[in-house]
Amino acid sequence: MNQIRPPRYRHRGMPHQVRVGKYVNKESEMTTTNPLDDAPLSTFHKKLAVFSSGGPFLDGYALSIIGVAMVQISGQWNLSSAEQGLIAASTLIGILLGAFAGGWLTDRFGREVLFTLDLVAIIACSVAQFFVEGVVWLIVLRLLLGMAVGADYPIATSLMTEFAPRKYRGPLLGAFVTMWFVGAAAAYVVGEVLARTAGDDAWRWMLASAALPAVLICVARVGTPESPRWLLSKGKIDKANEVLLKVYGPGVTVADLPAEEETNVGVKELLRSGYGKRMAFITLFWTCSVVPLFAVYAFAPAILGALELEGDAAHIGSAAITILFMVGCIVALLLVNRMGRRPLLIHSFVWSGLALLLLGLFPGAPSAIIMVLFAAYAVLIGGSQILQWVYPNELFPTEVRGSAVGLASSLSRIGAAIGTFLVPLSLTSLGIGVTMLIAAGVTLFGAVISQMWAPETRGLSLSESAGLGQTTKSPAPAETISV
Repeated sequence: MNQIRPPRYRHRGMPHQVRVGKYVNKESEMTTTNPLDDAPLSTFHKKLAVFSSGGPFLDGYALSIIGVAMVQISGQWNLSSAEQGLIAASTLIGILLGAFAGGWLTDRFGREVLFTLDLVAIIACSVAQFFVEGVVWLIVLRLLLGMAVGADYPIATSLMTEFAPRKYRGPLLGAFVTMWFVGAAAAYVVGEVLARTAGDDAWRWMLASAALPAVLICVARVGTPESPRWLLSKGKIDKANEVLLKVYGPGVTVADLPAEEETNVGVKELLRSGYGKRMAFITLFWTCSVVPLFAVYAFAPAILGALELEGDAAHIGSAAITILFMVGCIVALLLVNRMGRRPLLIHSFVWSGLALLLLGLFPGAPSAIIMVLFAAYAVLIGGSQILQWVYPNELFPTEVRGSAVGLASSLSRIGAAIGTFLVPLSLTSLGIGVTMLIAAGVTLFGAVISQMWAPETRGLSLSESAGLGQTTKSPAPAETISV
């Protein structure tokens, strides 16, 4: 069984004073280090990152495979436009509900158990779709599947955040978004193969096929330890020390865990406390990032067709845009520590917004220019995409991290669902030029919000980045790392 095993290294730090949250290098007062935040990137961290990113992979897979399957389902069941829309939207609505529920559950009951339990739910719902008869039950199963997928986001990202060294935290969390596009690409390939080989029941095999990667991810996650930060926040000091010994070896205890915000912030108090502004920032920038992207991604063929790229050119263009979105995320991963979070977010919004603005102003431009502008948007928006998972996990303390990530994800999905629903109406009633101008306006509003509120958390420990009213020195430029 392929489990996450702790790394085979021991901490060889300098002698330290026993004081929770502080690690003092006695030989040099100029250097402060911590055996968790400054640990080397180990095999344990890499495996945890891969297994944690299974949620975004399944998200991209589930949302994409239904589009391929719908061609056959609608013909066999004589579905109306409303029924097709409900089936397609049910997973997105489920993710909205599941993300908040998963965040609350992971803060209350821990990360370890839920890290595999939500995968079991995904497997069960995927298999059940093979035997479904009737629109209502398919909608119900897609809704439940979406809830399980959505729940995995705050669970997996919280666990990854609380184990990742600060130097690698941004790239590791940002890589989650890249896996969404990998899942989407895999779904299109699997769907096309099954459509050609599985006959009239091809759509059943397509929808059930999500169970296979879910089983593999679930098995791989078995044996993942609980977050020692969460255990400590619940007063389970002995268990936290056991995990630290298992993962980091002798010499690392809860005394080495940097102290986080002393005040417990419950979910109900989250919006009324100083964290309300952070929640507003995350929700707004996340919404501004995903609304145009979901719209462009979901309706790329229609949009490219409206821009006079018809037939095979539209399909090729749609496939190219999918690849370029993934390329943009990879480029952003390489820049998140070089540039810092705040500059990367602002630049991503500004330049991708300008690409959409030019598309709106010149919808009749030659095809080559249209494709260049779409390519520019797809690549440049990558910065805001990866920071959707970096910022929420860095800006909230351990006891509410899962709830905050889940709430922000849920609120942003509301905007994404509304935006996606309105795109075809806008194309019909307002035209492609105005539609692109609206998308540009939303994106550039994200730049304004980021300029006003985006903090810089590069190089900070979780206690520093999550602390309210805490004065911290500006971090030194991060070292160049490979991802």
